[in-house]
Amino acid sequence: MAVSLSKGQGVSLKKVDHDLRQVTIGLGWDVAARGGLLGALFGKAPAEYDLDAIALLLGADGKMTNPKDAVFYNAKEHPGGAVWLTGDNRTGAGDGDDEQIVVELDEVSATYQRIVFIVSIYEGRKHKQHFGQVANAYIRAVDANDREIARYNISGNSTLDGQCSLTFAELARTADGWSFNAIGTPHPTDRFVEVMQAYAR
Repeated sequence: MAVSLSKGQGVSLKKVDHDLRQVTIGLGWDVAARGGLLGALFGKAPAEYDLDAIALLLGADGKMTNPKDAVFYNAKEHPGGAVWLTGDNRTGAGDGDDEQIVVELDEVSATYQRIVFIVSIYEGRKHKQHFGQVANAYIRAVDANDREIARYNISGNSTLDGQCSLTFAELARTADGWSFNAIGTPHPTDRFVEVMQAYAR
């Protein structure tokens, strides 16, 4: 049974319980529905939200070795070949994960100690979109057999009003493998490059 995480919590990824040759980090979201019957009848259809998933591979000092350690919509695969983005969903439409980042844990170079996952609303400031308006947002870790290991939900959190980016979660090396940790740190910027600056050398 998958573990449900709260902000700041983590779970150890154990090979005895899951096939960890490949772990998929899935992200999903919906646009919050307009409130009330009148809103449903007369309100405009909600705008499409384009949430982008980003993975940053970090060394022991918590920093990126170079700019190529960022996996995102314009650089979908890390040069090492062990981390890649499967696609770019620009609407959040449909069931299941809207974006996925795949990690082959055994193939990640020992140079990297953490993989941090950031989500940003593309042009959120321009369109006045923020995470306070996003419903059913989650990040989850799924093993190679498509079994969910852990999930972290963020919806319904009023502290996310006006926040256009989120340092969502991370995979971190441990003495006996890896852990999946919920972070949940919001940022007002809609440019993940600005969030990434904290991890640049």
